[in-house]
Amino acid sequence: MKTATVKSLLLAGTLVLASGVQAEEKLSMTEADKAMYEEMLENNPADVYVAEGEELLESQIGGEAGLAKFLGVSEDDLYPYIAGFPRYIKSIGSVVALDQMIQAAQAANGKTPYKLKSPEMDSLSAYVKSLANGQKINIDVTADAHMKEMFELGKVTFETRRGGRGLACLSCHSADIVGSRLRMQILPDLGDPKVKAAGTWPAYRMTKGKMFTLQQRFQQCMNNALLAKIPLGSKDMVALEVYITNMAKGSEIAIPGLKR
Repeated sequence: MKTATVKSLLLAGTLVLASGVQAEEKLSMTEADKAMYEEMLENNPADVYVAEGEELLESQIGGEAGLAKFLGVSEDDLYPYIAGFPRYIKSIGSVVALDQMIQAAQAANGKTPYKLKSPEMDSLSAYVKSLANGQKINIDVTADAHMKEMFELGKVTFETRRGGRGLACLSCHSADIVGSRLRMQILPDLGDPKVKAAGTWPAYRMTKGKMFTLQQRFQQCMNNALLAKIPLGSKDMVALEVYITNMAKGSEIAIPGLKR
């Protein structure tokens, strides 16, 4: 499908192009929503989930010391190491996101791994990633053959059009679409340091009243675009996270994020 066709399709689906101050004023959040957002920046509801994750890390994996031991790194190197996920873990035998690594660490400690889509895993993965707050994303997609393969697969997944509408991730995040609005929300440049998408998830979504991981956010986008949802933790989904995380390489991690 040509770009022009994709633009027309998006416009038909209530995409409104932001053009100047007037459009911004009409389409921005209400003053009440803005006030709520500012308040939540100081008191993010997701902080509760992160605090729960700290307790779970201790009971499930033995805290930071247990996590560092499982990963084979020193406690001093743990935070920057976390900032490099998704990455290839030799003991697991594949490139994994943080939540899958946590599952493996749980199993190694004789615990029953939490399901990827569970409140416990959401809290635990959010806390583990928050350990890297202030660190810069340092994913290395050229580190080995495994990472190179996943980066290429992620690129294909990002750009491949699927479903009856023929949409892809790229349909809403290409250079000529970024900055437009879909359902009152600005379509972001996922590599913009100000957006730093991969560095701010898990995040609390105001419109959903809940915290979501990055892969869960991907699934929400797929659902909105009437695409079959790629399963959490699947090779294609992890590859997509690799690709998008690489876009934000060098951005600082700030967990939990706060989103519309």
